Amino acid sequence: MKLPGLSSGEQEPMWEINITPLTDVFLVLLIIFMVTTPLIMTAGVKIKMPKSKALPSLTERDVIIAVTSAERYFVNSTEVSKDRLSDYLKDLKLSGKLVVVQADRTLTHGTVVELLDIAKGAGAEKLAIATEPVREPVPAGSR
Repeated sequence: MKLPGLSSGEQEPMWEINITPLTDVFLVLLIIFMVTTPLIMTAGVKIKMPKSKALPSLTERDVIIAVTSAERYFVNSTEVSKDRLSDYLKDLKLSGKLVVVQADRTLTHGTVVELLDIAKGAGAEKLAIATEPVREPVPAGSR
């Protein structure tokens, strides 16, 4: 079909929608969400952790158990009472998952060991203790 007003050498305009740019935008958004999700998982509970130079890498499958200085327990940002903690962890089926303990640095060593025992009893095979990165001071002449 020839449109009125077109000379014999002109082409008809395209009436199709090109979805390639739309697909590119969706893929970029997917990558952004995949990268930021592990960072969001740890942002819920404020804990002053001990400092260390070696830090574990977290994934979405990891289970994070946080204990505040007031001994309030959180599993993946959900508050759980200490009495129910073992049953809650068993329901998560910890086999094959990394269980990361984020304990406030003011807590006693015994509290952290007790929490590790609870996680181990609930089926955890891989355990880690979260720390904050050590910030090296910048020498005065390198600024």
